[in-house]
Amino acid sequence: MGFYLNNKSKVSLYKSEMQRPYFVDKTLILSELFPFIESGNSHICITRPRRFGKTVMANMIGAFFEKYEDTKEIFDQLKISKSPEYEKHRNKHDVIYIDFSKMPEDCDSYDQYISRIINRLKKDLIREYPDADYEEEDALWDILDCIFDMYDGQKFIFVMDEWDCVFHKAFITREDQQKYISFLSNLLKDHGYVELSYMTGILPIAKYSSGSELNMFLEYTMASEEKFNEYFGFTESEVDDLFVKYLKICEIPAITREQLRLWYDGYATKAGERMYNPRSVVTALSNNNIGNYWTSSGPYDEIFYYIKNNVADVKADLALMVAGEAVQAKVREYAAASMNLSTKNEIFSAMVVYGLLTYENGTVFIPNKELMDKFAAMLRKEPSLGYVYRLAHESERMLYATLHGDTKTMNEILEYVHNTEIPLLSYNYETELSAIVNLIYLAARDLYQVEREEKAGIGYVDFIFYPYDKTADCLILELKVDHTPEEAIKQIIEKKYAMKFQGKIGQKPLYTGRILAVGISYDKKNKVHACKVQELEKVSKFC
Repeated sequence: MGFYLNNKSKVSLYKSEMQRPYFVDKTLILSELFPFIESGNSHICITRPRRFGKTVMANMIGAFFEKYEDTKEIFDQLKISKSPEYEKHRNKHDVIYIDFSKMPEDCDSYDQYISRIINRLKKDLIREYPDADYEEEDALWDILDCIFDMYDGQKFIFVMDEWDCVFHKAFITREDQQKYISFLSNLLKDHGYVELSYMTGILPIAKYSSGSELNMFLEYTMASEEKFNEYFGFTESEVDDLFVKYLKICEIPAITREQLRLWYDGYATKAGERMYNPRSVVTALSNNNIGNYWTSSGPYDEIFYYIKNNVADVKADLALMVAGEAVQAKVREYAAASMNLSTKNEIFSAMVVYGLLTYENGTVFIPNKELMDKFAAMLRKEPSLGYVYRLAHESERMLYATLHGDTKTMNEILEYVHNTEIPLLSYNYETELSAIVNLIYLAARDLYQVEREEKAGIGYVDFIFYPYDKTADCLILELKVDHTPEEAIKQIIEKKYAMKFQGKIGQKPLYTGRILAVGISYDKKNKVHACKVQELEKVSKFC
């Protein structure tokens, strides 16, 4: 065993993962890799946003295939044990596992970075295959070719995690990038010793390998290929199972199943399925707390990094997406690798690749509340966004006015928003009015769980605001075009929307604050808004 060759740490890491309470068995991906291994000289690259289980999967693949460490105890418990080829492949292969994110101490050059990998792997090979006829100064691939010739066609499975990490290092030049691509090509392409090269990362390889260097790889992304999608991220049924386990483990559960869907679901696959962010789901259940666990940077700086080169072209679309709308985009996944993202499509392409947006049927949108909060924070904190920034700041005043029944201020703000946002929306229908209202109550998301078009009472309410503080005021918003706000209030009462704030029969109400019915109307002919706020009787009286 060596540092890269058949390193038993992968067994230890995956065993630890499997023993965690919210482990999800994704081992059936192995059965899809068996045919690639059987054919030999196979190359696949699977790219996903960070925190989507790529490293866990790589550790599992390494632990299953590599020699010298018997993993029967681990994998006999898992789904892959039912495969007819299970015993044929378990712990039967030489595996070279390289985590490209690991750096030498005080690394400040590409040569230092790559030399560590080459020298350590050479030592592993020379120690394991001492009878091969080669010199230490020989190229790495020459040594591997020699082993193949002298050890009866000895082959290797290459597992390479974070393949694109080097491109994000400040010391890497364009020339270094090309050297790295050439290194991978020389190591993997057209060699008999390669059984399978399995590579993962965030960025697709297409941008960097514009020529023929890495054209042997089959690339699988979330948006472009259906194959392997179910193994990265959590499916609806997998989260269902985890939630059942959570209810058994947790003495006082503080999370609902719907909260998990609202906060962490929404990533679209090529097949049209929705996937959950796995890291966020597991962390939320482990902590017994819903929160933002995915993004590692500040509240909005990561998002702004991608849009800063063309704020003017994207700000309107960002405002619409924060309002809950999808916008048209031509996503080219390789654009994420561009050093200078300038066009709107390049910017949105990069944001899809990095998981900040998701893509489906020619549109991009914000997948869930976890990320929606990040976008909302950016709109409220970045002055370069211009009128979108000003609009977001008006939302704080709008919420205050609503809670205090100040309909004059509410009307004034709506007029300002309407006049500002005409380039975005034609504003002739309730759906468009709804998008504007979503934006103008942006600040409410800090204090409320805001739901649109939700089933309530005997109908569907336009907006309902559930306060995180159960003693705070509750809000029900009904929108009308060419009707009065009084008619909106009447609908709220007659359709018993306030029942949404009631607990189960015989129990105390879930919310103890006021219930405010808010009617907002727009007269298309006169182009004026009207608002009305009315406190409703306590929920129990509607039942």
